[in-house]
Amino acid sequence: MEIKKRLFGQTKTGEAVFAFTLKNSVGTEVTILTYGAAVQSLKFAGTDVVLGYDTMPDYEAQDKFMGAVAGRFANRIGKGRFVLNGVEYELYCNDGANHLHGGKEGFDKKVWTADVEDDALCMRYTSPNGEEGYPGTLCTEVRYRLDDENRFCVEYQAVCDTDTVLNLTNHSYFNLNGHDAGTLEQHKVQILADFYTENNNECLPTGVIATVEGTPMDFREPHEIMERIDADFVQLKNGSGYDHNWIPNGYQKDMVRKCAEAVGEETGIRMAVYSDQPGVQFYSGNFLDGVVKGKNGTVYGRRSGFCFETQGFPNATAYGHFPSAVLRQGEWFRSQTIFAFSKD
Repeated sequence: MEIKKRLFGQTKTGEAVFAFTLKNSVGTEVTILTYGAAVQSLKFAGTDVVLGYDTMPDYEAQDKFMGAVAGRFANRIGKGRFVLNGVEYELYCNDGANHLHGGKEGFDKKVWTADVEDDALCMRYTSPNGEEGYPGTLCTEVRYRLDDENRFCVEYQAVCDTDTVLNLTNHSYFNLNGHDAGTLEQHKVQILADFYTENNNECLPTGVIATVEGTPMDFREPHEIMERIDADFVQLKNGSGYDHNWIPNGYQKDMVRKCAEAVGEETGIRMAVYSDQPGVQFYSGNFLDGVVKGKNGTVYGRRSGFCFETQGFPNATAYGHFPSAVLRQGEWFRSQTIFAFSKD
């Protein structure tokens, strides 16, 4: 694999942002920015399957977490509050009354440092104590690898100098028919999960773990994304489509298993997702609005891309029966997700 570096642009405050392109021996390539550690493009079999932007002003203008690492806490925390060791912490509420993807200036809006180490691109960011209301100084590293089998691997690790809460994910939007192909018509998805976490009308988990059986949430067999997305089902109405945390079967700590798969029926491009995380958020791009035009002037309108956000459970700080989001002082958080590409 080869890794090339180039200047991508500058932030409003004058910080240089670089683009690193990872290319394997069969021509697949992934470009990652130091801004937000974001996946800017992913070209497989001649098709760019990731939504993104061409310039830094566009990245700074958008608010969709496009391709970025979301943190410190990916997804939602109810009312922007959690209690840890008897102390209540207040976070910035940037999603109505709730905290989303790290707050006003989460990891998606930070310029990360980058180094090439052997076959990996290593991105690092240190979040100071109190940033966005979180306790402790957190050191985070994300490693990106692309092998000759067309597996794009994202590895996370983090450590904090005091107890804190943590949830990290990648927020890439995929359209397997091409980033500029329009809506998610002609996409099939499979999610290997018997259960999901029920949401309220703020897309915030209620604590109820619900069965997919007999509902439009059942993707144990492949279904077209758009087939049931507007069904008369309260969960879909709450999210204006799919925006839920599924619980892929077979979770065991530190064990990677297959969670989901999608295929673009126009291109035949297939993407399988493997992770050691307990949850995966399937989001159907319900709130993409095309206000900021994407690569090559493409309008990314509603439901023009989908996300598979491997993660801990949203709002996990509120429920003792959810997998714990607490990272203890000095303990290392480690996780990996693999996006494996093939063509039918």
